Amino acid sequence: MRGALLLAVLLWQAAAANEPPAAQPEAMRYERAVRVAAGAGQACAVLDAAIFAHAAPSLTDVRIFSTQEKDADGGLRSSTLYEVPYAITLSEAVSEETETARVLNLGASGSQITFDLEMPQRAYTGVTLDLDPEVHDFIATATVSGMDSVGGKGTALGTFTLFDLASQRLSRDTAIPLEESTFKYLHVALSVSPAPGKSAARFVPGMVRGATVPPSREAQTVYTTVASVSVPTTGALASPRRTRFDLDLPLRVPVERVSFDLAPVYRGNFSRDVTIHASSNPDATASAESLPVETLTGTISRVHSTQEGRMIDQQQLSVPAVLGANLQHAARVWIEIENGDEQPLPIAAVRLEMRQRKICFETPAAGGASLALFYGDSRLDAPEYDYARLFVASRAALAAELRPEGLNAKYRAPAAVVRPFAERHPEMLWIALIAAICALGMVALKAAKSSGLG
Repeated sequence: MRGALLLAVLLWQAAAANEPPAAQPEAMRYERAVRVAAGAGQACAVLDAAIFAHAAPSLTDVRIFSTQEKDADGGLRSSTLYEVPYAITLSEAVSEETETARVLNLGASGSQITFDLEMPQRAYTGVTLDLDPEVHDFIATATVSGMDSVGGKGTALGTFTLFDLASQRLSRDTAIPLEESTFKYLHVALSVSPAPGKSAARFVPGMVRGATVPPSREAQTVYTTVASVSVPTTGALASPRRTRFDLDLPLRVPVERVSFDLAPVYRGNFSRDVTIHASSNPDATASAESLPVETLTGTISRVHSTQEGRMIDQQQLSVPAVLGANLQHAARVWIEIENGDEQPLPIAAVRLEMRQRKICFETPAAGGASLALFYGDSRLDAPEYDYARLFVASRAALAAELRPEGLNAKYRAPAAVVRPFAERHPEMLWIALIAAICALGMVALKAAKSSGLG
């Protein structure tokens, strides 16, 4: 009996030791007022970099509190503070992913390459042709029509220009942008000719290797800027063959893309390689070779011209870049654009971006309520709300705005907590548990022997 009682006490102490403290606004260092558009119902506000830098990892300590003013006896007003459940959303391509479109009936019709594409059973706003990567320096016209069955009556969807201008040190584009469509099949007639200045070449159906269908434009990811710079790095770190930009990245702020803005007056065509370095070393100012860094590469480009009487208009001014150098410490990020023998690009700004995160909640039905976001108490565990588990994003959600971050005027540092003996010495808990189990076993064995003798 005493062993069982000891076991119960130890388990109770262990559970009590692991129980997190309750969320209290006065124990959180940072506060931000929440302004909501007039109305009631679901409201969402965009989360910015400051929250990630000052909140606990994974935003486990973020809470929304509402102060509801109520009439009391004698005409006085009292305030009731309560926690508002929320859900955090992450901008992504809904549930859509890039999918494959099967190529059917590939062949030649006169001077054209013709084929059908079996499209995914969802709405789409474009398709990218997978053309032989060894085939370069061409201009192509893709005439596209939509059908509900192979060989059926087609609906014209437009004519589009594809190209590869490798010899001009420009880019390659085989994407076909479309208005949102749901046709089960697309019929494509591809007319391919050599790029200007190139000798006649024979383009055959075998150059069509396949096709992919990206998420629709309506489903594509939205990004939020977390840091930006508009002035290139100068001095010893500068080089005439590359343009460098340096930025400081706060602790734990997600980065998932790097984007570039060009000067509005610039109309030139280009294709430049980009290298992105990141290091948690605060003295990371020189070359990457001597520093613990992560390195990512990509390409930015723009082609806006008329070739062989066909208009080409394509640009790619961002590079996917998921960085992790700032997970434990603030990081230094430097981005280099390779110019080679070309003039530097007139870069107006370089932006580090994260996928847009929003915090969504239900606005109080009654008037007179004020909302505030609190964070900065690393002791807290993530809240568990039924609201988050059952959350469905509304297309008509109210726009909410987080006002600038400020220190919580009512902040009081939590008193130092003396950890229980069981928490400070977890090995003793296991020893006691084993001892209690052994004692119970001995009691049971003794009882069995006594019963047998009787």
